[in-house]
Amino acid sequence: MFDNPNVVLHCEKIDKIYPGTKALDGVSFDLLKAKVNVLIGENGAGKSTLMKMIAGIEQPSAGKMYMDGEEVYFKDTNAARAKGIGIIHQELSLFPNMTVYQNIFIGHEEKKGLFLNDAAHRSGADKILKRLEHEIPADTMVGDLRVGQQQMVEIARNLIQDDLRVLIMDEPTSSLSAAEVKVLFKIMRELLEQGISIVYISHRLEEIMEIGDHVTILRDGKYVADADIKDIELSWIVENMVGKNTQYHRFERSIDLDKAEKVLEMKHINLPKKGGGMLLDDVNMYLKKGEVLGIYGLLGAGRSELFECLMGLRPEHTGEILYKGEKLSIKDTSTQIANGFALVPEDRQRQGLIQSLDICKNTSIASLQKYVKGVFLNSKAEEAAVDEQIKQIHIKVADKKLPILSLSGGNQQKVVIGKGLLTNPTVLLLDEPSRGIDIGAKTEVFEIIHELSEQGLSIIVISSELKEIMAIADRIYVLSNGKCTGELSGDEINEDTLVRASYAGLGTGKSA
Repeated sequence: MFDNPNVVLHCEKIDKIYPGTKALDGVSFDLLKAKVNVLIGENGAGKSTLMKMIAGIEQPSAGKMYMDGEEVYFKDTNAARAKGIGIIHQELSLFPNMTVYQNIFIGHEEKKGLFLNDAAHRSGADKILKRLEHEIPADTMVGDLRVGQQQMVEIARNLIQDDLRVLIMDEPTSSLSAAEVKVLFKIMRELLEQGISIVYISHRLEEIMEIGDHVTILRDGKYVADADIKDIELSWIVENMVGKNTQYHRFERSIDLDKAEKVLEMKHINLPKKGGGMLLDDVNMYLKKGEVLGIYGLLGAGRSELFECLMGLRPEHTGEILYKGEKLSIKDTSTQIANGFALVPEDRQRQGLIQSLDICKNTSIASLQKYVKGVFLNSKAEEAAVDEQIKQIHIKVADKKLPILSLSGGNQQKVVIGKGLLTNPTVLLLDEPSRGIDIGAKTEVFEIIHELSEQGLSIIVISSELKEIMAIADRIYVLSNGKCTGELSGDEINEDTLVRASYAGLGTGKSA
């Protein structure tokens, strides 16, 4: 029996065992009433697993949970929802072939006689999206929305639940712009005033300090520490998360990039937008051998679309792309992989992974032709290459034959990076490579980027994180509304210049 009026849900010594790994080991956790309960830890620490227990997605191997002084057991999500528990997943769980209003009201449909009351659904969707300051037309197909808009639809789905008591938010801001994050925080504060308790998982430590009330830290499936946010500093969180204070730092380059040859040139790249306007408007850029080139800009600035042009996903683009001095005829993605291009996409679930395959096959699938011997696959060579990638980029995995979804979000992201590296690219395109990765793993990824560039690999990195892009990039282009509004290098690379250049007409860097 557990009864504390300030605690809406209590987890007592929760264990969760998967084949080959113990994801949670005797974790106790108090979810404080009408507070933002921050849950943090490195990838694989057990954060998402614990939340799946509370949301009824998974069941504990051992331990108990209590609500209102009584023991509860959630055999599925419906049982948890009946107790007022909702969850916003790190990986979007939307239906791309359905409309915005259908996604928002799925499982909560209203009927009008024998038929669904779609007029009420559209009206309800419009109302909740207006509250979120995202007035997306309710009839829009979710598959046509950008990732940040889809995230808002995911949030809206949970806010229509009338009896909501607990809202779990697993990396809710990973795809949102700064303005969208501000709106979300406003909604969160309104929910607290209504007595709703929030569990907030994020790798963005500054956000945690701004919105959090109480923080609990997990490491390797175990409870480490907890404290009120007002009583701690950022350094305390980092030290408890990773055992040391990790900060971003710029890497010293041994390559003289001034003398390096140009590997890639993009001249007058234009990409029209459906319904008029331009996604990319006369963009000019170049990339040198061994250079880490950063692309910064607000969501919707045209960053991902530029990568799609380079990978053959946007054949309608115009302009010239020169590769090693020769004009490139971009036919399709497989041709670009053969040409030496590799892309790590922003949305790992939809574009980077095949969820029905295991970790090994997800890592090797883009380079399988290298391991074909006659008409057979040389599995030994394939597995040896995958083992090397797992070791090189520090993927935490008990067995590479396990399902890809058995990995934490950050380790799934590393698999996507490893898949790209196995194709032996000349140009590596990284679209938000640290999305959903904790600060310790981010540092590892940045070190990998540095090492690869020192070996002569040319890398273009898109990042929404100012400090990240400043730490890893040798030179930075800024995009705004499809236009290149700045090219920054050396001392020009600072937060103020980058932010100013990310708004059209306010760039202070050199003209690109």
